[in-house]
Amino acid sequence: MKTFSLDEAQSMLPVLETLLRRAIDAKTTAERLEEELQRLSQRIFFSGGMMVDTVQTGRQRAEQRAAVQQAKDAVEEIDAIGVQVKDLETGLLDFPCQLGEETVLLCWKMGESKIAHWHTMESGFQGRQALDERFWKSHPERPN
Repeated sequence: MKTFSLDEAQSMLPVLETLLRRAIDAKTTAERLEEELQRLSQRIFFSGGMMVDTVQTGRQRAEQRAAVQQAKDAVEEIDAIGVQVKDLETGLLDFPCQLGEETVLLCWKMGESKIAHWHTMESGFQGRQALDERFWKSHPERPN
C-alpha cells in the first residue's frame, strides 16, 4: 500500500478533486438516464405496449453505459494513484499515511479546502480527528 505524507496528499487535491467531480457527474448522468429508461419501460408495460423511438432509446442506453464507464474510469484512476474512494456520494477520500509505526488515513471530503482530519484504519469516518503536530513534523524519506 502506498503511503502519503500530508504535504504529498495536499498537493494532489486539485487533480483528485477534478477526477472525483468527473466520477460524481458521470454517476449522476448515468442515474438520470437509467431513471428515464425505467420510466419508459414502465409506460410500455402499463400501456400494454406502445410505439417507441428505438434509435433514441438506443442512444440513451449507450449514453448511460458510457457515463457508468466514465465514473468507473475516474474512480479507478484515483485508486491507481493509491488514494481510496470511500464514498462517491459525498466525495470522501482517504490517503494512507505512516504515523510512527501505524498506518492511518488522512481524510478529505469534497468541499473542504484542505486535508484537516485523519482516522485509524479501524475507526473510519466516525473516528475522524483533527490533524495535530505529528503530521507536520518532517518525515524521513521512505520507500514507496
